[in-house]
Amino acid sequence: MAAQRNRVKVYIKEEDDAWEPIGTGEISSKYIERLQGVCLLVHSEEDGSLILQSKISGTTNYQKQKGLLIIWSDSEDHGTAISFQDPKCCTDIWEDICLVQGKDPSLENTQGSLDDSANNYRTPPVSYLPELPACEVAMLGQIADLIGSVSTSSIQRERLALILESEDYIKQLMKLFRTCENLQNTECLHHLYNIIKGILFFNKTSLFNIMLSDTYIMDVIGCLEYDPCLAEPKRHREFLTKNAKFKEVIPITDSELRHKIHQTYLVQYIHDILLPVPSIFDENHLSTFTAFIFSKKVDIVSMLQEDKKVLFEVFAQLKDKTTDDEKRRELLLFFKEFCEFSQALQSQNKIALFQTLIQLGIIPALKIVMNRNDFQMKNMATEILTYLVDYNPIMVQKCIMEEAEEGEENELTINILIQQMIHDSDPELGNAINLMVLLRSLLNPVNMLIKPEDSEQIEFLNFFYRYSMHNLIAPLLCTTSEDKDLFETGETKYCLNNYQTAQLLSLILELLTFFAERHTDYIKNYILKKDLLRRVLMLMNSKHTFLTLGAVRFMRMIVGLQDELYNCYIIAGNLFEPIVHAFLLNGTRYNMLNSAIIELFEHIRLENIKSLIVHVVEKFYSHFESIDYVQTFRGLKIKYDEEKEKRSRTRKNLRTRLCSQLFLAQAKEMKENEELCLKENTAEALVLPMECNSTEHCNETTNENIKVSEDLPQTDDLRMYLPDSSAYNNEMSSPQMICENVSVENADDGTEESDEGEMSPSKILHLSS
Repeated sequence: MAAQRNRVKVYIKEEDDAWEPIGTGEISSKYIERLQGVCLLVHSEEDGSLILQSKISGTTNYQKQKGLLIIWSDSEDHGTAISFQDPKCCTDIWEDICLVQGKDPSLENTQGSLDDSANNYRTPPVSYLPELPACEVAMLGQIADLIGSVSTSSIQRERLALILESEDYIKQLMKLFRTCENLQNTECLHHLYNIIKGILFFNKTSLFNIMLSDTYIMDVIGCLEYDPCLAEPKRHREFLTKNAKFKEVIPITDSELRHKIHQTYLVQYIHDILLPVPSIFDENHLSTFTAFIFSKKVDIVSMLQEDKKVLFEVFAQLKDKTTDDEKRRELLLFFKEFCEFSQALQSQNKIALFQTLIQLGIIPALKIVMNRNDFQMKNMATEILTYLVDYNPIMVQKCIMEEAEEGEENELTINILIQQMIHDSDPELGNAINLMVLLRSLLNPVNMLIKPEDSEQIEFLNFFYRYSMHNLIAPLLCTTSEDKDLFETGETKYCLNNYQTAQLLSLILELLTFFAERHTDYIKNYILKKDLLRRVLMLMNSKHTFLTLGAVRFMRMIVGLQDELYNCYIIAGNLFEPIVHAFLLNGTRYNMLNSAIIELFEHIRLENIKSLIVHVVEKFYSHFESIDYVQTFRGLKIKYDEEKEKRSRTRKNLRTRLCSQLFLAQAKEMKENEELCLKENTAEALVLPMECNSTEHCNETTNENIKVSEDLPQTDDLRMYLPDSSAYNNEMSSPQMICENVSVENADDGTEESDEGEMSPSKILHLSS
């Protein structure tokens, strides 16, 4: 056994830089007294003669490649290479070399890069062609060791696979298995287990075609029964031949199709049951094996698709009301497995298959099944419909919308799905969860077709909000009704604190949160019309924390949209009150509810949503003032104070500017009036000697002038109120100084402006005397 593991092949470099093998033998490292050093020795496996004797020099550059090859050059013209059969033997020799040179064995070069002379020739073969021992009982241990030793070398696996294919080796191994099993030779059967498992892990399609053929597949399964880790072998062949029965739900007349179904079942059984689950490091070891199974499944699906009689008969019996439940269950199981196999198809083939299923009436057939009072059938129908939605959601949506023109609202497929989710009899709502996922996929705008006449309108969403949305939120509306806290379905009553009801409402909330994120205007109109957010927040009265968290998540999604219409709706309805109440009720406990609510307010602070900050601080800050383990609420108050101060400064600046502008306008008008008066008085003074013939007339004119100007200050007095011309031209650099003697009526109420931006008569400025 040791000789097999230490087998190497020695190469030397020829003058043309080609590598020439000089022999195969057993390698060892030994101290040679004559050479005063440790030497590498290779003795021929044929006659024991010495093939290689090379002293390990402290200055020679040795290089390890691919874990199976050691190369060195003694001179410019002489290169030597040793190709190992066993990676462990290569590692041992490499450690001996590094020990002599005092180097780190984790490196692959003992002296750095090889010289150019050593790099100019072609690399020798990594390994010689493995030689499998004779296929005999006595040699099974060596065969198992050899199969295991090549697991780390892809090249050796490839070459060994060629030998297994060409020399009819597998046929001989199967004969040995039958012999050992008849003799009850447990040790040899354990070796055969390791051999067969190792060959399967070669991951070669050509080997699978031989081992998994009708001739050898049962013997392969027999070998895999004798796992050395098990005290007793598992009787898989007995189970497959006696217990596992192939039931033809629909008679299959095609013998080739029947044979392929049998073979695929056995191969899948080997993959799922007999072979160990690969670790994360070996997850690709069976990739070809998996692909081999997929290819068989593709063949089955293609053959069934071509033979439409089988699928037509399946759907005919599913839609037939006289079909008994047991038969219907078997038909569904057959079709579910058919859909699973279809996952291996290419995308284009999947679409073609889906169109065939639609033509055969898959949707009406599933509707009939979902209306049956059988949990298992409903679950299988949901899984099948999920496959169809994954294939082509747009076509499923078209089929559902076409139903609205033909049947009643309650008979629509989507309403049946909603009702199945609401009335799921499973205490853990297993089927309801699957239906929720299905509905979310069906209502994802990414999977919808936009109407060509309106790029912003999605036809299926219009259909859903018209015919189905009220059915989805019915449990929520009934549970939060002001008249009663429960709703009835049949003979069962659900209340807010009931666990199953809380689970159902949690699923509905998850869908509504998804809608709020993706459906924008559709869900917004519905929320505002139905006051839906307030209803959702009423669920926070439940004793189930997961339902309370669902309500907080919905609120968080609404706030996160930063839609002012939503913000006004929240403020007007005081909808933060139940959030704050739940937060205070939770106390100082550090849990998910505490974190979710703090994160909600932190988002408002970070995004600086002003309207909500003002509302929260003015309404609820007194409750948060004592909380100091987070800075969220103090930060909200700081934001509030900053905004308040900013508005105050803005109002003050606006008032000052208005005062300045109005005063300038009035002063300008007064100056113009004064100039006009002076001009008129001068003109009268020039005319009086000529025209005024009577003292009485002069007195009347003088009195009139006095009346015109008696309300105005004297010219010298007026100048102190008028701005300097330069300041006037620059629109007054210091308006505060000008307004020192200006008073504004009702200044506390702010300056009122008309629609045209002018001051109202009641706010005209007056000069102080």
